[in-house]
Amino acid sequence: MSSGTTTTRRIDILLFPQVEVLDFAGPYEVFTTASRMAARLAPGSTAPFEVRTVATTAGPVRARAGLQALADAGFGDEAPPAAVLIVPGGVVDDVRRDETALRWIASAAAGAELVAAVCTGAFLLADAGLIAAGTPVTTHWEDIGDLRRAHPALDVREGLRWVDGGRIANGRRAGLVTSAGISAGIDMSLHLVERLAGRALAERTARQMDFEWTENPR
Repeated sequence: MSSGTTTTRRIDILLFPQVEVLDFAGPYEVFTTASRMAARLAPGSTAPFEVRTVATTAGPVRARAGLQALADAGFGDEAPPAAVLIVPGGVVDDVRRDETALRWIASAAAGAELVAAVCTGAFLLADAGLIAAGTPVTTHWEDIGDLRRAHPALDVREGLRWVDGGRIANGRRAGLVTSAGISAGIDMSLHLVERLAGRALAERTARQMDFEWTENPR
């Protein structure tokens, strides 16, 4: 684990109706497990991450396939900016038309250190105006063509588990990372752990999860 980790970064994960379960639960598991493993690697150290789920309002959100999740906070709840914003995918047709949600995504991204999308979450980042023309991104293999048609200026790549694509648009400081579908969000999240807290912690987290981490995005 990085010896310079002295503060706890908050991870905000967006929830919305019909969100894909593993798109949000995979990253949630990675970051919470990483904090547990950090305590084993360096007893008494500051937890590197805390995770919060956010939706239109705090409370129940019906995910895809009927799972009911509980959002910790709503869009209007005051809190310091999160260090990392994760936007999962799923059935995103309605949320793509939800101006309140898109404004919240853009506002949360403005104060973040990293912004990441899993699967069709890339559509939400693009619709919120956060991905500049020519930026490399990816999404679920089934949605590659739709993303290219919806946002033809993007460099939409296929056959990759995740893409670390530079920075988000409009002069904001956050780095941008996108992943392919569902389980690829776990690979991407382990990559984020490595970026933020060191390779040793990312490897220990993957081992604890019994997960064969695809470290190279290919």
